[in-house]
Amino acid sequence: VPVDGSHWLSMREVVDILGQRGHEVVVVAPEVTMHIKPSENFVMKMFSVPYTLEEMEKHFKAFFQVSFEEGSFLERLLKVYRGIKRVTDLEVSSCEQLLQNKELI
Repeated sequence: VPVDGSHWLSMREVVDILGQRGHEVVVVAPEVTMHIKPSENFVMKMFSVPYTLEEMEKHFKAFFQVSFEEGSFLERLLKVYRGIKRVTDLEVSSCEQLLQNKELI
């Protein structure tokens, strides 16, 4: 599952080391990404997604900002839920696009 965040940041070092040791590593990632970048240690295959980097960054920033706002517990819970829903919707659409990409599948 293409996840652009903590999952990739944790895997990046392992992927680089595998590539340095002669393993053929292929990273499949959405064309819009904040952290997944090409490297000489692996082959990168990209697929298109229906959102821009600006939209993605906007949703992530809004989610983090809402996480620290004041208000009643219920208000904060609803805001955080909506933020998680928007970010999750981006990731789901990314997975759907990957599964529809016959070349990569």
